[in-house]
Amino acid sequence: MAHGECCGGNGACKTDAGNEPRLHEELLVRYLRGVESFDPRIFDLTDEQTDTAFLPDAGVGRWPVRVLMGHLADTEIVMTHRLRRTIAEECPVLNLWDNDAFVDGGLYSPELRSPVAGFVAAIHTMRRWTAELLMSLSAEQWERKAMHPDRGELTVHQIVELTVRHLEHHNEFLQKKLDKMLGAREEAPAGGCGSGCCCSKPEETDKAAAANG
Repeated sequence: MAHGECCGGNGACKTDAGNEPRLHEELLVRYLRGVESFDPRIFDLTDEQTDTAFLPDAGVGRWPVRVLMGHLADTEIVMTHRLRRTIAEECPVLNLWDNDAFVDGGLYSPELRSPVAGFVAAIHTMRRWTAELLMSLSAEQWERKAMHPDRGELTVHQIVELTVRHLEHHNEFLQKKLDKMLGAREEAPAGGCGSGCCCSKPEETDKAAAANG
């Protein structure tokens, strides 16, 4: 594919009609909330609980908490880089990544004992850093485009939305895992939207993600 082809070859990388500023503001609120939606009991788990896998019929996703949190952190790194490329480059072609290979390759294995707090800190840092950039964007920059090999054209707004939905979706499974191991959560954090911030859900749920949690 020729460079700039997704923009008709003119390098403009924007659509004729931008989104209303309010839509960006609401999305940024959800983006910045990020790790604040996690149940804080995640930091109280023993290593055994953190590495507990679940059977499919448990309905909480199969991945252990450590794997789930590692996946969220790595996904955040990938999505942050995609956002920065889309803002800076002219219609970049985004690379795919095999998230299952990260799991199968042992990046989140119990032997490494990667701390959950480290994964949470990585997500928080990425979002705080990137939010400063996003808040500086013009309406035209929010509509800059990249080409995804599977999804096709994606705007900056759409990439941010995918990033937000991904964490919200997996956080639902994280909450289910914690509730199963520790009992139901008594109350949501003050001022929050409750577990996973389920105010908005994607129309289509990734079946693999749902299976693995």
